[in-house]
Amino acid sequence: LWSYQAERFPLIAYAPMVVAFTASAAYYSRFARGEAGFIPGDRFVVGAFTALVFFAWLRILDEHKDAEIDRRYRPELPVPRGLVTRAELRRVGGALLALALALNLLVAPQLFGAIALVAAYAALMTKEFFVGEWLRARPIAYLLSHMAILPLIDFYTTGLDWLAEGVVPPPALGLFLALTYFNGVVVEVGRKIRVPEAEREGVDTYTKAWGLGTAPMVWLAVLALTAVIAGAALLAVGASRIELGILGALALGAAVPALRFLRAPRAGLSRQIEAASGVWTIAMYLLLGIGRAAAHALGAG
Repeated sequence: LWSYQAERFPLIAYAPMVVAFTASAAYYSRFARGEAGFIPGDRFVVGAFTALVFFAWLRILDEHKDAEIDRRYRPELPVPRGLVTRAELRRVGGALLALALALNLLVAPQLFGAIALVAAYAALMTKEFFVGEWLRARPIAYLLSHMAILPLIDFYTTGLDWLAEGVVPPPALGLFLALTYFNGVVVEVGRKIRVPEAEREGVDTYTKAWGLGTAPMVWLAVLALTAVIAGAALLAVGASRIELGILGALALGAAVPALRFLRAPRAGLSRQIEAASGVWTIAMYLLLGIGRAAAHALGAG
């Protein structure tokens, strides 16, 4: 199991990212409500752990959803090669989920509804909404339907503030959830842009579905859209021109590998697009949440 997580769900990468993601979501909700400070520490720890369990379960459910494809076309992966079984993953996932539920019951039982929403949608995703063949023949519909899980997770992480406090969600929350949705599209498209020699039989990519020129153009368009939504989300909580300038610089920097790929597609650039997707997402969430909180603290000091 430890070797499995190192390959398919590296905690050394996921844990810091999910902690930052959760903190920024809770901070943004505080900013949007005009509230100072942060949520209670125990609630944050439970929330970050629960968010990590959500993402671990998405990995486990993917192992079940893609079992036949992995067996046929990706036998080098841990489950097809016998490193771990899907039953073992279910047992570990079940234990983690039970622990997360118990902790939420102790700290913030108001969040059970948000957890149920994530669980229900994840179950539908595993069944591919009972229209798997139809979805797989339509990459855009597949992409858009599966990305909806992310704002549901953010409904929980922002709810660590407003939902646990029993107040009405702040109006700006809609912008934050929309941003999460389209950032998911950025990451998903960005990790499936390949040069022709890197394509594999049975492995879906957006360059294979849309073409070598169209896929990076779509990625750039969605990146631009997320930058606009992020700008609106910042303005909704009183961001300064400096913060907007930083956001713009981040977006321009993230776009560089895709622009270079359009001119001369290379395998190294496709990997850079994937990396840029992740860096953009993390940096933008930090700017919206933890970064703003740190700037305010320094200003107050």
